[in-house]
Amino acid sequence: MDRNSTIAFLLIGLILVVWLYWNSPQPPKHPEKKSETTLQKDTVSTKEKEVAKNIDKKIDEPVIKTISLPEKIITIENKYSIIELTTKGAQIRRVFLKNFNTWYYSKTKDSIYYKKFVQLVNTSKTGGDLNLIFVTKDGKLVNTSSLDFSVNANNFNYKLNENDSLALSFILKDENGKSIKKNFLFFGNKYDSKVDFVLENMQDVISSFRYDVVWQNGLNFVEENSVDEATHSSSIIYTGNENVVVDASSVGEKVTKDINGKVDWVAVRNKYFAVILTPKNPNAEGGAYVEGTHINNKYGTREYYSASIKVPFKNQSYQSDSFNLYIGPIDYYLLKKYDNNYESIFEFGNFLGLKFIIRPISEYIMLPLLRFLDGFIPNYGLVIIIFTIIIKLALHPLSKTSLKSMRKMQLLQPKINEIKEKFKDDMQKQQQETMKLYQTYGINPMGGCLPMLLQMPILVALWSLFNSTVDIRHQPFILWIDNLSSPDIIYRLPFKLPLFNIDIISGLAVLMGITMFIQQKMTIKDPTQKAMIYIMPIMFTIMFMSMPSGLNLYYFVFNLLSIAQQYYVTHMGKQEELVPVPINPNKKKGFMARMMEAAEKQAQAQKAAKKKK
Repeated sequence: MDRNSTIAFLLIGLILVVWLYWNSPQPPKHPEKKSETTLQKDTVSTKEKEVAKNIDKKIDEPVIKTISLPEKIITIENKYSIIELTTKGAQIRRVFLKNFNTWYYSKTKDSIYYKKFVQLVNTSKTGGDLNLIFVTKDGKLVNTSSLDFSVNANNFNYKLNENDSLALSFILKDENGKSIKKNFLFFGNKYDSKVDFVLENMQDVISSFRYDVVWQNGLNFVEENSVDEATHSSSIIYTGNENVVVDASSVGEKVTKDINGKVDWVAVRNKYFAVILTPKNPNAEGGAYVEGTHINNKYGTREYYSASIKVPFKNQSYQSDSFNLYIGPIDYYLLKKYDNNYESIFEFGNFLGLKFIIRPISEYIMLPLLRFLDGFIPNYGLVIIIFTIIIKLALHPLSKTSLKSMRKMQLLQPKINEIKEKFKDDMQKQQQETMKLYQTYGINPMGGCLPMLLQMPILVALWSLFNSTVDIRHQPFILWIDNLSSPDIIYRLPFKLPLFNIDIISGLAVLMGITMFIQQKMTIKDPTQKAMIYIMPIMFTIMFMSMPSGLNLYYFVFNLLSIAQQYYVTHMGKQEELVPVPINPNKKKGFMARMMEAAEKQAQAQKAAKKKK
């Protein structure tokens, strides 16, 4: 391997180290003094600010006076979900997703669903979620989460077939005809439901010409690695065809965002799941408010987000506002079926601002190919292996060119060493003669490392996909590799490695490092570059310890295929020879020729300057 290829490898490694350090989950820290950061200050009234700041508070005294009612729990099961509703606040109490197990689930016959399926609703504060908040004309803050509703349910358990639907109405009403209704419509084959908020004779109660529909308690943390899940958690406002993301990334941090105007939807997400609240008729006089907090507690790192839609109140005796409520996986193709750009919350990855390159690779090549292979291959590890073979075949022409270029550089190395020895005291002359040598034999010194750089967007795209696609969540392969979306840990160190903050040993990362070492051994022949045989594999092995095992499986198989390809090109294919390339005077000068001319002119200028002195 020549000097330029070595430099390219070092640059790739340095970029990866910085990028991985910047994007890696941070370890839990001791809670710091909480500070509040406001990302945007919009002009809102004092009462509007009161609604936003007191989003978690409950009513002090009921405005609509009704008798106290016993709490009733109603369960609806459809194809994808098990949904529990409660008459306390007419809230969604729990949502279990039947296609996604908890990470601690033991596959025993007597397991019941709340120990088996992922449950997304955080009930720690109000016992449920999806509430209505407003300020009364006499200055009281009302949060319906504490109020007792009645319900028109015939029984407490419903099971919907695929083509069924179910309407339930929760009502809070007093003797004067004032009422608040929540009308739910559930479907047998959907993750989402319809919710109508109906206000009757509330014009003498609600002030500020506004009320808020809020998802206020965030989502349950449902992954084993809470730090990683917190890293991918956020709240999102979709407005003006773009996502406004609120992310409380530091311990003790509280971040808020208040927007006035037309808002298409708001969302709260964790790594693989989301709640998306969408008004049927977005209003230019509406808006949204979101906030997030980052804490450490006895359960680990947590980030909790609330999101609310501001709904204009028309100050009339009857008002009904409709919403769509999605509670389910962040599945790109599932979300893309909606007309609201829900798929925009899917993370395709960004690297050094190259999102415009990485996203098309992920969206139009990687993800469709993975989904296609998964359609008929039952084991996702085999999917990744077949996927890797296809990617390697696609990159074969590029890799072959790279190997041939590196082989020519190896053959040229003795002549370069002669130049270095001949002009060891004149670096300028060394460069000039070396460039002439490259031009004579038609060699591009960057030809070996350029293909490696071109593969970087593919690697980043895969890293992003394996970190975000729910398809790979909890997918096993073989032996100890039981979850391709997380590291395959074979040993835990009693300490953390400095800089990398890693205390685990990944079996696939070790195998990947071994194959990289073999590659380096086959490639590097220059004695001055021998250290690279060990440095690069060790560095990459450590960096990839905390990577998803699916990514390490890809890289391991890719390296095996590269070793086979390199052996074939080097020993079985046509051997490269150094043959001078005839110079065509009419041909436009290439990059190397222009570099050589520039170096020669610079040398002449330096000599002329010395003569004048």
